[in-house]
Amino acid sequence: MFELWNDHQQMMCVLIDKMLKTQIIECSAVANWIFSKEMSGEFTKLYLWEILHLTIRKMSKHVSRLGRELAEARERLRHAESDSDESEDGDGEGNNNSSKHGISGVGDDHEKPSEDMVDRMEERLEAAQADQKNLFLIIFQRFIMILSEHLVRCDTDGRDFNTHWYKWTIGRLQQVFLVHHEQVQKYSSTLETLLFTQDLDPHILEVFHQFTSLRA
Repeated sequence: MFELWNDHQQMMCVLIDKMLKTQIIECSAVANWIFSKEMSGEFTKLYLWEILHLTIRKMSKHVSRLGRELAEARERLRHAESDSDESEDGDGEGNNNSSKHGISGVGDDHEKPSEDMVDRMEERLEAAQADQKNLFLIIFQRFIMILSEHLVRCDTDGRDFNTHWYKWTIGRLQQVFLVHHEQVQKYSSTLETLLFTQDLDPHILEVFHQFTSLRA
């Protein structure tokens, strides 16, 4: 796709958005592509970071939607079970309450989810959350890899690491933390255990510590 549309950056954004929406490609594949060696020449171009952020947002919206649907299904199931218990009592008051629930639409048979359906929705949400966590792991791991390689190379060559590329890249890392802080926070303990460990270069680790201090 890049070879075909490299002169039409906005078109690439549109195409990737549509391919994510139709599930032709996965979010993790987009993240790996952005940090690939083939895209190193495009790394500091804004359109590439627009693609990264829309990919993260797409995943976040997917997880949020599944979470809302599950919460609504649980609520409908709870009301349906409550109505069923009341109707079994056989008194007039229970029938009236059941009717009221029916008017609101909460207890309608055609809307009532089964326990199996709720279980399947829970499984879909858990799978989506696992995909979201994996996406952040990929993104932050790639940031750590390229920044670490840069710092080691500069140290070996005796050059100043604080180049334009370094400032740009560390700024983009900070941006991912800040823009998507609500989603990243859910996996901060995993990130700290697997990626942002104490043996990491202090310049990179400081970005993570700044993020966690904001949420303290």
